[in-house]
Amino acid sequence: MSNIEDQITKTIAFVKEQLANAEGGHDWFHIERVFNNALLISKTERVDKLVVSLAALLHDIADSKFHNGDETIGPNKARTFLFNLNVDSVVIEHVINIIENVSFKGGNVSQKFHSKELEVVQDADRLDAIGAIGIARCFNYGGFKNRQLYNPDIKPNLKMTKDEYKNSNAPTINHFYEKLLLLKDRMNTNTGKRIASDRHAFMELFLKQFYNEWEGKQ
Repeated sequence: MSNIEDQITKTIAFVKEQLANAEGGHDWFHIERVFNNALLISKTERVDKLVVSLAALLHDIADSKFHNGDETIGPNKARTFLFNLNVDSVVIEHVINIIENVSFKGGNVSQKFHSKELEVVQDADRLDAIGAIGIARCFNYGGFKNRQLYNPDIKPNLKMTKDEYKNSNAPTINHFYEKLLLLKDRMNTNTGKRIASDRHAFMELFLKQFYNEWEGKQ
């Protein structure tokens, strides 16, 4: 086994251990899907595969949603792990920059860091937020937070600040309009855009069926 393969194998084991009791939409299986998405997208992009792999595996090692909004825990935990794994310092800094900039954060926050590797990991993560699995994750988290499924009297807020987005308790359906349906047009890579198009269409079909059932039409 090469040093790179060993580093990835040890990172997978670390992430599995850290997320053993995680919420179902942000557990090891979410990481595994994002990792596989990232590897798929990387086939058509000129990127550092080690950076992409490590960033995809560690991007949600301590999601701020589950740590009182603290966005420093994840990067710090990833940095310590990678340092102890003797990963090259340049690679570590690149991975940390990706972790700090990969998430949606309400959509109105400017990204401070840019790289092709970030684009790949960001697309991979966003693909897991849409389509059938995206819908399942959305309602799973809504249930975890005890949110209403839908309330016609509470309209989606498309101009939320970062803090408003983080602290929102709106019905789960609102999240489709506040994030999920926006992601198709924010994909970075051609592969990401292609896959997102199909998953976006599935979400639109789901919402049409949801409203028909809600209103007793079918």
